[in-house]
Amino acid sequence: MTRPNLLTFPRMARHRDVRTAVRFLVVGGISTVVTIGLFNLLVRGGARPLLSTRPVTGYVLAMLAGLAVNYAGNRFWSFDTGHRGNQWIEIAGFLITNAVAIGIPSACLAISRYVLRLDSVFTDNLSANVIGLILATLARWFSYRYVVFGRTGQRAADRLFDLRRS
Repeated sequence: MTRPNLLTFPRMARHRDVRTAVRFLVVGGISTVVTIGLFNLLVRGGARPLLSTRPVTGYVLAMLAGLAVNYAGNRFWSFDTGHRGNQWIEIAGFLITNAVAIGIPSACLAISRYVLRLDSVFTDNLSANVIGLILATLARWFSYRYVVFGRTGQRAADRLFDLRRS
């Protein structure tokens, strides 16, 4: 195996970025399947579903399970750098990122409906479930990569805690 040099390093970095992106998308897909599957199991599964009369509760529980899968998969597989910073700061960043990302498709739908006055099934799905989902996924990618699980976010958190101690 050849040692990295100035000519091979950019190619190796691109390969690592592609691998990380594929892992990120796989984790997102798995967490989506967990969320949808658990929701349907809780609200619709079996002869007497556990939460058939409480679909919102079922969705919240399913979403929390999906977020747990998403966090674990991205933290320990997609973005595993070996660097372990303050995990509580990391979890807070993860939750804030996802709160913002959940709002992005809603904002796209609101713009489509109330600003552009488009109200068909097609435009609702296009704005929320295509455009909104793509933008939310990009927001999550950059936030996870550079802030939540990246060294930049850990350095900022370390500086914040150093300021509080002084």
